[in-house]
Amino acid sequence: MQIEVNPGEGVHVSEALEQHVHAKLATVARKHGDDITRLEVHFKDVNAGKGGPDTTCTMEAHPRGMPPVAVEALAEDAYSAAHAAAGKLERALDHRIGRRNDR
Repeated sequence: MQIEVNPGEGVHVSEALEQHVHAKLATVARKHGDDITRLEVHFKDVNAGKGGPDTTCTMEAHPRGMPPVAVEALAEDAYSAAHAAAGKLERALDHRIGRRNDR
């Protein structure tokens, strides 16, 4: 499974942030790695330093033979947004792939 971490407007993806994303997606990879071909992670600063929660993290999984599953989280910083998005993605994949495997 390939994991792509992409910077976006106003968000620099450091090596530390990339490692954080990979660590957060480790559970998803363990549970669903055989069913997913690629995970894409995108960051964006939505209100450019005006304060408040302004960083979005969008994660998109590409399961084999199924449409992509995408989730988004908004938080104060990229690390928190990645943490929240990874949890949402895990739940969405549990639901989508679990439903397919129940058939």
